[in-house]
Amino acid sequence: MKRISPFLFLFLTFFFVSCENYGQLTVKAKLPKKLEEVSGIQYDAKEDAFWMINDSGNKPSVYLINEEGKILRELKIDAANHDWEDITQDEEGNLYVGDFGNNMNDRKDLHILKIKKKDLQVTDRKIPVEKIYFSFPEQKKFPPKKKKRYYDVEAFFAWKGSFYVFTKSRVKNKIGRTFLYRVTNIQDYKSAKTYGVFRAELISDFTTCPEKYCWITGADISRDEKQVVLLNHKSAWVFSNFTDDDFFSGTVQEYPFDHESQKESITFKNSNTLFIADEQNGMSGRKLYEMRLE
Repeated sequence: MKRISPFLFLFLTFFFVSCENYGQLTVKAKLPKKLEEVSGIQYDAKEDAFWMINDSGNKPSVYLINEEGKILRELKIDAANHDWEDITQDEEGNLYVGDFGNNMNDRKDLHILKIKKKDLQVTDRKIPVEKIYFSFPEQKKFPPKKKKRYYDVEAFFAWKGSFYVFTKSRVKNKIGRTFLYRVTNIQDYKSAKTYGVFRAELISDFTTCPEKYCWITGADISRDEKQVVLLNHKSAWVFSNFTDDDFFSGTVQEYPFDHESQKESITFKNSNTLFIADEQNGMSGRKLYEMRLE
């Protein structure tokens, strides 16, 4: 039996993966095994590539991945990965990692890690970070009663000097309800040594759907600042025509995927194109998808 050359095997693998299609989603790549539990993605226009992270139980590393799924760079962060859930980037190019996964609603150390732009090329040592701690003023008990467990978080983005945090509901029959909070960015202060725990400011709330898989697992804002997207396992929800930073005040359109998986991360590449990644679940998942907004 004639053996297939390694080059031809890789070509065929890439060809079949790149042509795979799930409803609205086109598979662009199978992600490396290092990203089996990918929980956050951020497109970097300067790099023309994606920053990605894993959630709890994985190394405290940030990976730069190209559209073909190849690791271009690994940043080793000098901080623990308690439960990293999303990643974002500000206008200056600094990266932020949200260590705010809170399944039981009992954490009192929710925080955001800042990775400075000047360190995004560093691969030979651990990178120091600043930590921005915040709390939800409405939460009085840790954990609260089951009917008030709205304080898990898996989605945020940076915009105009603040972070916008979208909570993940753990309340039965209200799984798709999310609360939008604003958290001050530490860059507004002269010294990182003078801040304490910032009180998140509640802006508004929105409900996608009530049942399983409706909870919010990712978010981003488009580069032209005219659209915000929220992610759950079944759909992307795009908000536009909003007033100031009340992103739920305008119009909303749901984009069903016609495909369910553990989708944990989403980012705009441009105003018409979203990229989504999901975790490995058995033999499926761990893929990078493209979705066009029409």
